Amino acid sequence: MSSWKDPEIAGVRALIASRQPAPGAPAPSIAERRAAMDAFGEMGALPPGCRHEPMTIAGVKAERIEPTGVIDGRRILYLHGGAYVAGSPKSHRPLVARLAQAARAVAISADYRLGPEHRFPAAVDDAVAVYRAMLEAGAEPERTIIAGDSAGGGLTLATALALKEQDLPQPAGLFVISPWADLTQGHDTFRTKAEDDPMITRGRLIEAADDYLGGLDPLDPLASPVFGDFTGLAPMLIQVGSEETLLGDSLLVAERAGHARVDVRLEIWPEMIHVWHAWGGQLSAARRAIAAAGAWMDERLGG
Repeated sequence: MSSWKDPEIAGVRALIASRQPAPGAPAPSIAERRAAMDAFGEMGALPPGCRHEPMTIAGVKAERIEPTGVIDGRRILYLHGGAYVAGSPKSHRPLVARLAQAARAVAISADYRLGPEHRFPAAVDDAVAVYRAMLEAGAEPERTIIAGDSAGGGLTLATALALKEQDLPQPAGLFVISPWADLTQGHDTFRTKAEDDPMITRGRLIEAADDYLGGLDPLDPLASPVFGDFTGLAPMLIQVGSEETLLGDSLLVAERAGHARVDVRLEIWPEMIHVWHAWGGQLSAARRAIAAAGAWMDERLGG
């Protein structure tokens, strides 16, 4: 068993462990996982003065989040995590609000379609449709960031690849947190980090990939962006924890981007777990990571 220098991450790990099903208990259903994620999001506080409201854009349900201090014209399209089968703007509202505040931007959090009800490439189609509609409504690509965590991080990269295919302009940047970008689960970190990751297992992701793909090819770059050609994609910031089974996906994304001469920054945060940013109330490392991402986005979005 590893020991942790950061006492805050030890506390978060204890909280996660206390919420795990008892040994031998059935795994939660997709409906239960969706409800639990939404409940987690509703427990989080928003920055003072931050407003949120439902909206529909390009036929896709979404949420508009506006913190105080927004610089006019700045936009974030946020794609939530949840293994393509769970998650929503509600589950990620506190995280998106903190990121929007850090970037001084209005965020559009897309409620893209989920598997198994809506299988690949429904999520990609929705993300591209929302981005296209944002541009048609006046958003400037050079003042827009596409961002996401976990499956939403993979979807962010897939969206950028789809924009390239469709000759749509790239955004100012792509910010991904702990991206799930290889649906074959092929990297060795699923083995080397299995003991230290309290959240993500290879078996669980295999099930989620099956639900999302519905028998389609996981090597399709719009499903697993690590198999795509990153040439011409927007600059990228990748933030990932050192204790994640998904660490390998971030390493692969950075490698592919580097080979394609994309401006890419990879940050591996010591002792951190999957999407630790969501624990902003408990972890100073989460707040520091969000601040660093905000500074990166601020630099790319302009005045």
